[in-house]
Amino acid sequence: MKDLVMYSRTTPCPFVTLARRVLNNEHVPYRELFIDQDKTIEQRVLNWTGFLSVPTLVVAMAGEDLPYEEPAPLPKSASPRGVNRGSMLTEPNEEQLLNWLIQHEFIHAEG
Repeated sequence: MKDLVMYSRTTPCPFVTLARRVLNNEHVPYRELFIDQDKTIEQRVLNWTGFLSVPTLVVAMAGEDLPYEEPAPLPKSASPRGVNRGSMLTEPNEEQLLNWLIQHEFIHAEG
């Protein structure tokens, strides 16, 4: 079993709002961790993305907070926005998020 974990922040962010909307509309359960409430969580996102990019979504083993497999690397200083890194996706648009959720079988493709 795998869990969906969304690294987020408590202050308003359009990408976080979009991700919450999609996850709620698709009835995908997720746990949310806030980078502005825990320095360890903040440092994780910085290490993974090179930025404080939220949401950063990860597929984790049940009960865990870390990706179940090492995410694909990003080119140095490249934006992580919308890049499918396997077990991780950061700042996706709606289509990118839906495709990633299908890939990891949190939802099923229509049709």
